[in-house]
Parts: sequence; structure tokens; C-alpha cells
Amino acid sequence: MALIKKVRGFQPQMGQNVYLAENATIVGDVSIGDNCSIWFNAVLRGDVNSIVIGNDVNIQDGAVVHCTFEQSKTIIEDRVSVGHNAIIHGCHIKADVLVGMGAIIMDHAVVESNVLIAAGAVVLENSHLESGYIYAGVPAKKVKQISEDRFNNTIHRISKNYAMYASWFTEDDPPKT
Repeated sequence: MALIKKVRGFQPQMGQNVYLAENATIVGDVSIGDNCSIWFNAVLRGDVNSIVIGNDVNIQDGAVVHCTFEQSKTIIEDRVSVGHNAIIHGCHIKADVLVGMGAIIMDHAVVESNVLIAAGAVVLENSHLESGYIYAGVPAKKVKQISEDRFNNTIHRISKNYAMYASWFTEDDPPKT
């Protein structure tokens, strides 16, 4: 069972149909929307400020979501996929975003909808990522414009796939091989 811990009087809140891996950690002022999945070794630590997660979000294996005391909360809107080992810290990620594996997004950054952040990219503090682009590098820079249809296809496909993967872990009888 996932570690769900109250801290400073804040108890994590879960929406409907949320999958939490057995070793996921959810602490403090964390609100998770409907149809989300929080995967193995992911940590959502709302001990120093709040974390708000929308619907149809997946936080993949080893990702860390945190914030800064009295300065920055973290907001992740609907249909966001946060890749393996990504770090999301005190920022605002709007709907329909893909955060690549190992990417880092720092305090007060704003990521508009329909953005793809490449694996390993570092989005610096106070950055503003414009809708319709792929961002890559250290620090993250706009590298390529991409169509809204392509973003939606990629982002929605990954979001739906993670909902399907989560269902495999919640079935009473696992599939036979």
C-alpha cells in the first residue's frame, strides 16, 4: 500500500479511480483529481506548500513533485504525463503537456498547454514555455513547433495508455500468460 501521510494538519485528498503504486509516497497538502496514476517510487511531497493535480494525470516511476515553503506551490492541470525520474518543483503545468523522462521544471515556471518537454531538459526558474512547441536542452529552449493535432494525439495517447496500465494493477485476476 502506498505511503499516505498527514503532515502539518494536511491529509492528502484523492479523486475517483486513482491508482497508487505500493511504494508511491503522498504527503501533506496534496490533492489528486480523478483517473490519475502515481507510479512506483514517485513522491508527491506537499509538506511545505500545496500540490494540486488535475484529472487524467500520470506521475511515472521515480518522479518527484515538491514546492517551496511560503513561495511556490505546484499545480499540474489535466492530461499531463510526467515521465520517469522527472522533478516538478513549485511550478504551474497547464493541461495537455508531456514532461519527458528526467526533465526538471523549477519554481515559478509556467508551462502552457500543448507543450512537450524533452527528456533531460531543465526548465529554469521563472521560465514561461509557449504553447505549440517542443522544448529541449539545458537550459530548455524552444526547438521545434509542432501541430496541435500531433500534440493532442501524443499527449492523449500516453494519458490513455497510463490509465490502461493502471487498470492492469487493479484487476482482481491478473492476465494469464
